[in-house]
Amino acid sequence: MSRNNKWIVKNKIAEQIKKGLSLLTADALISKKGNVQEGDIIHIVDEREHFVAKAYYGEQNKGIGWVLTTDKQTKIDESFFKVTLKKAFNRRATFYQSEDTTAFRVFNGEGDGIGGLTIEYFAGYYVINWYSAGIYTYKQDVIQALESLVDFHAIYEKKRFKQKGAYIEDDDFVTGTRGEFPIIIKENNMNYAVDLNDGAMTGIFLDQREVRKAVRDTYVEGKRVLNTFSYTGAFSVAASLGGAVQTTSVDVAKRSLPKTKEQLQVNNIDDEQEKIHVMDVFEYVKYARRKKLVFDLVILDPPSFARTKKYTFSAAKDYAKLVSEVASITEKNGIIIASTNHAAQSMKQFKAQLNKGLNKANISYQIKEEYRLPEDFRINQHDPQSNYLKVVVLELM
Repeated sequence: MSRNNKWIVKNKIAEQIKKGLSLLTADALISKKGNVQEGDIIHIVDEREHFVAKAYYGEQNKGIGWVLTTDKQTKIDESFFKVTLKKAFNRRATFYQSEDTTAFRVFNGEGDGIGGLTIEYFAGYYVINWYSAGIYTYKQDVIQALESLVDFHAIYEKKRFKQKGAYIEDDDFVTGTRGEFPIIIKENNMNYAVDLNDGAMTGIFLDQREVRKAVRDTYVEGKRVLNTFSYTGAFSVAASLGGAVQTTSVDVAKRSLPKTKEQLQVNNIDDEQEKIHVMDVFEYVKYARRKKLVFDLVILDPPSFARTKKYTFSAAKDYAKLVSEVASITEKNGIIIASTNHAAQSMKQFKAQLNKGLNKANISYQIKEEYRLPEDFRINQHDPQSNYLKVVVLELM
């Protein structure tokens, strides 16, 4: 890697970096010096060319790099990754000791000091997520650091960056003893089947742990529950175990049917008693209206962006329409749990969308609860987008 790379940033950005800002964007720069390649270490300097930080170059969404240290003497090598990972693992000590939750995030990108890198633990297995080709150049350092710090059955990886216009898909096994999937993990004493070597996803989104617990413990006893954008039915499991009279899971992906059945079965729930529809959510709403179906609780957890044959959904633009539509099949005094993982949207903006949609439906409501990322998803307080998850529990009036 070149040692002559230097990026000059605006003084305002330099001060923010000193306070903890880690994500670098193109508009923060005044000029670049050096021929940088993905993964190269860059010296960040202010307008007077005084040293500010060391960063690595890695294109990720709108970012072009991440600050790693403000100490000029720190070397970015295996030792750096080992020290940084160890601090993160120590912060999760109580999670490692838990008997009723055996899957959690052990390293959360910029929240733990290295943007573009996350690591998750699944009952003895680790999954490393690489979000840019830049951070992937440090693969051996990260893996060797991880191997020196923890015992494991195996390590898997997900390359979540594009190469030549396409996402990389291949065998995700890195080292250890290959798992026989699915393996069963526990989350607040609920069982979930996960496959760590089956494409980009694992079968569960760990950031919704606290919301699933609330669904099970607080909101569903005796209720009819609709779980939209249901993926593998994790919320449906929580609802059924919480005493819901019936769950209905809706997702456009064909694999959602066998995956949801699997999640129900590993919790000894009769999958024949629960309803699973493979169809577009907006089409299902039309179907439900025709059949005069109504639900006491509706869960909305859409992706930030999705496209089907008939619809294109953008959380930034279309959430108001979505909540307005599902309100039409929600019982009076029913509950809508609305969630988004769209990082660029603030909680205030998200609430404004919800308000717009329910006003359009001529429905008044009150907010009962709000959720953000759980404790293991450590955030960077100086980067609001790192706290990407926003969940609002709405009671219709």
